[in-house]
Amino acid sequence: MTPKQILDSFSETLMRDERILSVRERELLLTLLQHAKAASADNRQTQDAVRSVIASAVGETVAQRAFAVLGGSIVERILEGGSLSSDATTRTTEVLDAPKDPEHPGVKAPTKQPLRDPEHPGVKEPRRPLRDPEPPLPDPEHPGVKAPGKPMRDLPVPMPDPEHPGQGTTTKVISGASLGVAERPGHLPAHCVVLDEFLAPQELADLTRFTLEQEGDFSASEVVSPVHEGGVVNYDHRRSRVLMNLGQHENVMLKRIKTALPQVLEKLGMQEFAIADAEVQITASNDGDYFHFHCDNGSGRVSSRHLTFVYFFHREPRQFEGGELRIHDARLDGGTYISEGSYQTIIPQQNQIVFFPCELLHEITPVKCPSQLFADSRFTMNGWLRR
Repeated sequence: MTPKQILDSFSETLMRDERILSVRERELLLTLLQHAKAASADNRQTQDAVRSVIASAVGETVAQRAFAVLGGSIVERILEGGSLSSDATTRTTEVLDAPKDPEHPGVKAPTKQPLRDPEHPGVKEPRRPLRDPEPPLPDPEHPGVKAPGKPMRDLPVPMPDPEHPGQGTTTKVISGASLGVAERPGHLPAHCVVLDEFLAPQELADLTRFTLEQEGDFSASEVVSPVHEGGVVNYDHRRSRVLMNLGQHENVMLKRIKTALPQVLEKLGMQEFAIADAEVQITASNDGDYFHFHCDNGSGRVSSRHLTFVYFFHREPRQFEGGELRIHDARLDGGTYISEGSYQTIIPQQNQIVFFPCELLHEITPVKCPSQLFADSRFTMNGWLRR
C-alpha cells in the first residue's frame, strides 16, 4: 500500500469510532466547512486557509483521543494478564490525564499508575543565586533556610519529630477542626488524584517565565499558628519561599481546575460542593527546603479549606532532587490524627497536578539543589478550594 492508502485506511477506521469523533462533532465540522465554502466562494485562497486551520485543529484532537483510546486498551490488556502488587508504604494512586479546556479538546482515558520509589527523584538548570540572609540558628541537618518576609496565610503548626517525619512516628497533628467529633472518621487513608499535562504548553512556558521574573517578590513561607492571629516563620517546621500575587496565571489555573473538578471529586469519593473562595500561591523550594507533617484545615482560620491542589513545574533540564509529596495514612487518636507510618509518595513531574482532601496529613521531603540558584528551584502553584 502507498503511504496515502495507509493514511486513508487509518482515517476511515478512526471516523467509525465515536470515542474519537462523535456524530455530532462530524456534523458540526461539515457545517463549518460548508459555511466557509459559501462565504468565500469567490476566493479559493481563503477557502484553503480556512480548511487548513480546521484540519490542523481536528488532526490534533483526533490524535490525542486516538492515543488515549489506544493507551486505555493496552492498560486493560496488561491488567487482564497480571495484577499490580503493593507493599506497606507504596500503594496505587489514581492517575488521570487532565480534561482540557473546551478550547483545547482531547480528553484521555483514566489509568492507574503505581507510586514511584522516593529514592529516585528527578533533576533541572541555572540562573541568579538566592539573595537570602543567613537564617536564625538552623538545624545543621536541614540547611538552606530562606529569609523572613510577608505572612503567608497557611497551615497550623504541628509538633512533628523534625528528624524522622513520616517514619512510623506517633506525631499528632490536629486535622479537620471544622468537623464535629461524631463526623470525623477513625481512619483517614492516603488518597489522591494525579492529572498529567495539566496546562497547555504555552501556558506552562508563560507561567515559568513569569515566576523567574518575580524572584525579588518571593518571601519566606509562614505557617498559621494556633495561638497567633497571623502567621509565623518557623524554620523547624517549614522552609521555602512564596509569591502571593500571581496576576493572570491564578485565573488560568482556577479555570482549568474547575473544568477538571467533577472528575477529580468523583475519583476521590467526595461530594460536589460550591466553591466559596480559593487561595493560590507559587512556592519555590530550594536546597534544604522542606515542609514537615501538617494538614491544611487544622485551625479555625483555615477550617473551611476542603480540597488541596499542588501543581508542579520547573525549568528544563531539572537541577533539583527530592521535594516529594508524601500523603500519610492516619488514624484518630484522642481527638487528633496521627500518621500510621505508611504513605503515598508523589515525585514532582513537570506539568502535573495533584488533588487531595485538606484533612489528609502530608509533608514535603527536603529538596537537594546543589547550585542553590533560584531558577533551579522546585516550583509549585499550590492552593486550596474553600466551601
